[in-house]
Amino acid sequence: MKEKYEMTDLGLLYHFLGMGVIQTYSSIFIHQRKYASSLLNKFGLTDCKPVSNPLVATEKLIKDDGSGAADEENYRKLVGSLLYLTATRPDVMYAASLLARYMHGPSNKHYGTAKRVVRCVKGTLDYGLMYEKGKKAVLMGYCDSDWGGSIEDSKSTSGYGFSFGSGVFSWASVKQNCVALSTAEAEYVSASEATTQAIWPRMLYNKGRYHFIKDALQQGAIDLVYCPTKDQVADIFTKALSKERFNYLRDKLGVLSTQSLKGSVSV
Repeated sequence: MKEKYEMTDLGLLYHFLGMGVIQTYSSIFIHQRKYASSLLNKFGLTDCKPVSNPLVATEKLIKDDGSGAADEENYRKLVGSLLYLTATRPDVMYAASLLARYMHGPSNKHYGTAKRVVRCVKGTLDYGLMYEKGKKAVLMGYCDSDWGGSIEDSKSTSGYGFSFGSGVFSWASVKQNCVALSTAEAEYVSASEATTQAIWPRMLYNKGRYHFIKDALQQGAIDLVYCPTKDQVADIFTKALSKERFNYLRDKLGVLSTQSLKGSVSV
């Protein structure tokens, strides 16, 4: 390209839009340690006590919880910052998306929950996404739903994550638009959304929502495989989890510490 265009080789990429990049002979590691540290300082949580998981598994958030009104501007800034952090931290995607539902008129409990997520980040500042060299190049996707997870409107939450050999490169956690009448329907809606994401890069189809999966299967664009509950990675995008399960699924996403890096920086 240098022969055709006038350009300068700046060497390896180390920083991009607030993200850090560490390249080794065996992997590429992206993280937002600096951004996460500034987030702690910005909201006065530099000296906070870390927690192991972003949400308490037994607690549910509602609009009017009786805890009093929080500062809406600060809440929006905090949640917006957490949403940007999910660029390299899919493990806090569900928590950030859940908190984003209460941008208007947040309560003190909502604000306290948002601070808990930051406390979880405090204990994992050096975590990021690991993409390892030499892994089998197979597109693998997980999808899941939390049937009727929202107390206020009984709508379910869909979640999916896709990897191509190692760490995930695409993920989402969204509330479904309609009320599912059964667990099966909630799972089917989630699978439809994941199917759309799975074949979107190939621009193959533009069909209806629920027959989409069947058509994709018949054309061989995707394959549906049973996934045991224990290994259902998308579980982390649909509900609050216990510390042990959260840590287990975070590892399977490829969200690891810099201590997991192997090899020397490439030149």
